[in-house]
Amino acid sequence: MHWPGSERISDLGLVICKPFGYEALCAHRSLRAFAQAAAESGIPTLSFDYLGTGDSADIDADADQIERWCEDVVCAVGELRRRTGVRRVCLLGFRLGALLASLAARRTTVDALILVAPVVRGRLYARELRTTEAMAMRAGPKTAANDTSRGSASDGSMEVGGYYLSAQTIARLGQIDLAALGTPPVAALLVIDRIGLPEARAWAQSLSGCVTQLDYLALSGFVEMMMTPPPFTRIPQAMIGSVKEWLVHLASSSTNLPASGFGTAYPAVAPRMVLTLASSGTSPDSLPSEWPARFGPDGALFGIVTEPHDTLRRAAIVLVNAGADSHVCVGRLYVELARQWAESGYVVLRMDLAGLGDSHARPGRPDNEVYPPAAVDDIRAAIAFMRSRFGVDDVTLGGLCSGAYHTLRAAVEAVPLNRIFLVNPQVFFWREGTSLEDIQMPEIMSAESVYGERMCSFKYWKKLLTGQVDVGHIARVYQRRVMFGLATRLRDAARHLRIRLPNDLGWELEQIARRGVRITIVFARGEPGLELLQRQGGSSVKRLGNRCRLHIIDGADHTFSRRASRPALEMVLREALAERLPAA
Repeated sequence: MHWPGSERISDLGLVICKPFGYEALCAHRSLRAFAQAAAESGIPTLSFDYLGTGDSADIDADADQIERWCEDVVCAVGELRRRTGVRRVCLLGFRLGALLASLAARRTTVDALILVAPVVRGRLYARELRTTEAMAMRAGPKTAANDTSRGSASDGSMEVGGYYLSAQTIARLGQIDLAALGTPPVAALLVIDRIGLPEARAWAQSLSGCVTQLDYLALSGFVEMMMTPPPFTRIPQAMIGSVKEWLVHLASSSTNLPASGFGTAYPAVAPRMVLTLASSGTSPDSLPSEWPARFGPDGALFGIVTEPHDTLRRAAIVLVNAGADSHVCVGRLYVELARQWAESGYVVLRMDLAGLGDSHARPGRPDNEVYPPAAVDDIRAAIAFMRSRFGVDDVTLGGLCSGAYHTLRAAVEAVPLNRIFLVNPQVFFWREGTSLEDIQMPEIMSAESVYGERMCSFKYWKKLLTGQVDVGHIARVYQRRVMFGLATRLRDAARHLRIRLPNDLGWELEQIARRGVRITIVFARGEPGLELLQRQGGSSVKRLGNRCRLHIIDGADHTFSRRASRPALEMVLREALAERLPAA
């Protein structure tokens, strides 16, 4: 809930209807900026997650998600009215969220709609999702795991990058066309199209004269907000400015009321919410509860705590952002893990580092910093919060991708931990000022794998012997491989002589293990970070034995977005949590 800071609050409230799937992940910070801009204008704003998305409770796998999500929008409108007492409500929807907002406006009293790049024809949107998933499948690992997921097309359902749509939902989408539904029952409508692909222009023009106040804009910023990976997204300031101006004009058409004239104030600490986990098969009294937490300096850091139902706290687990994703992670991976662990007695914090997700940026630092220099301080604050709040002595820290990197750095700096797990780290040392593109392994790695496959091909040998292949390039590739191998051996020799070299990953792992911290490292097969671990860590991983375990999982991509690959990861992490490290 975003509350206005002024003493006078408009009688107009705003509900934000998020897009679906990966678009929602990318747009998280931008949608928060829309909400803050509205609140700064005196308009109380509610942002929420549909069932089965974000931090909300799970949804039945066979449900008609369009129907359920329209009900969620109606409930959000009622919740906004209850909490604030506003007399008028505007829905601000993005992509599929714009479609849901338009449908929900026909079920409850809504005064205005703002639709950003709305899905006008559900059939075309479903086709777009199928195309996206087909491209991802072709680019992903070629294993049976790609063909055995819940999102297979055989039953009519669809899984797109870890986000699931049921067969009923796909069928329902094919039937929806905003043009066939007639005029939305609202007094004011703003449609914002994306430049270059104005899909909603014809529909908006067809409503001319049917809506009291109808405005249509085509603005830039859509691609940067919603179709760009989270580390590189940009907040669409022009779009936010237009929405804010339109809302202010709409709000001024009625008298603003003092804040004291409104309904029940939103509490400073949100009430705990009991989750309904459809898959648990247990009674509601035994289900975990989940609630938002603010911690760190001035409460600048944000996280979601998942607690067991009983008062027994076996141990605590803290999950760190993967890349610039929020505390939910791709395909709700962190949400699923946290709820499973809570059912086993763990209390879990899914945290956002400063400048990511719903945490405030540090003064003088930008948003969306994947490798912020003060990340270890944020983690230390999270660990202190968990220890003081729940009185736990056993704390595990872990994360995916950059979350794995920050986990390792926290352990190196002796943050008090019992175990760590690193999932698909792409880098083990980071220098501020380095570009994110630079953390990928050198092109030699992909070249080596390609040449390795070709060396077994008769056609390749024929080209080689007839002079059609650049022998010099091949020689340079394998020369670099030999040099890397030599550097690895020299690092091992230096460790045996107790000589510490710069960026010595093996030495760091040994020091962490020596302090009694158990280390679990997990890679999807083919991840470039695995070879980086072998080169920078040398023989240390093997020498540490069960104090540092390495697992390789087949059929997974970098973010474990395919649900078929997750049980293997869940099993590895469950076994790691169950192990007890002997005294150091």
